[in-house]
Amino acid sequence: MEELDLILETTKEQMQGSVEHLNVAFDKLRAGKATPAMLSSVRVDYYGSLTPLSQVANVNTPDAMTLSIQPWEKNLIYEIEKAIVNANLGFAPSNNGDTIIISIPPVTEERRKELVKLAKAEMETAKISIRNARKDANTALKNVKEASEDLVKDYETRVQGLTDKFSKTLEEALTRKEAEIMKV
Repeated sequence: MEELDLILETTKEQMQGSVEHLNVAFDKLRAGKATPAMLSSVRVDYYGSLTPLSQVANVNTPDAMTLSIQPWEKNLIYEIEKAIVNANLGFAPSNNGDTIIISIPPVTEERRKELVKLAKAEMETAKISIRNARKDANTALKNVKEASEDLVKDYETRVQGLTDKFSKTLEEALTRKEAEIMKV
């Protein structure tokens, strides 16, 4: 049944999107190790338009506790610095005229526990999104007029299988992120 397969495929894509969204959210959680993803939300005023930092500068991690930002145009250094401060990420950028350096302070035990709570909240949001996709799929399956009751039940079972598979993926991602956060 072509319509049922389309519903199943759309549901799978929605669930995969939830997993990808969770991974992006996890990348933004700072676990004490410097990564360029920490600055992914920074937008720089580039000739009147807000532009992602990655499109106006090269962001590197020379070591685990330092971010180095090399603007492609030297005159942008102060705009980039201002954008990092305005992004309210808790970083204190400093520049040497050519590059901007951000030292990542070590994360306290209390902050690590806070980050784990944030990670769990993000995972719960992703799980809700997956359950909503399941609910939407089951509703759509029941509305297919040409399908027999047995066929609809079969597809509902497949949707539940997808739900279980993607929920397990979310749990595994949370376990990895927790371990990363709590690692000193």
